[in-house]
Amino acid sequence: MINKIKENVWQLHFKEFGSCVYLIKLKELILIDTSSKECRNELLSDLKELKIKPEEIKIIILTHDHYDHIENNNLFTQAKIYSKRKIGQLNIPEFKFINAPGHSKEDICILYRNILFSGDVIFHNGYIGRTDFPESNPKKMQESLEKLKKIKFEILCPGHLF
Repeated sequence: MINKIKENVWQLHFKEFGSCVYLIKLKELILIDTSSKECRNELLSDLKELKIKPEEIKIIILTHDHYDHIENNNLFTQAKIYSKRKIGQLNIPEFKFINAPGHSKEDICILYRNILFSGDVIFHNGYIGRTDFPESNPKKMQESLEKLKKIKFEILCPGHLF
């Protein structure tokens, strides 16, 4: 299912087990996360509906490295993939990257205009990301949530629509 969030920003939402994928059209086509392999056909179908071929995607930004956010990375053969460890190499002045560990060690959030892409850190209705994984850290999650409270945004784009 495709939801237009704002001009040049779309949300591609799939089955309950997959994460949301966000498409942003700037000078280059950017995806935030790529969801799970169970959602592969839906992802390709949504891109086709938007008249976008996988090879046209040039940048993938991963909010973290859990399988349900990364399993379709290999579809995008022309894309450079950026995670927390490589995000410093990415120069997109319109984006602000926020280190937000807790759910995982690798969590980042992305602020673009007044839109916060929050991965699995925060969701709608006040839900927060799980911290019961081996690499999770509840204390770091609280610190990340405090950091995000100080950020002004109007639209929340989480990693899942719970």
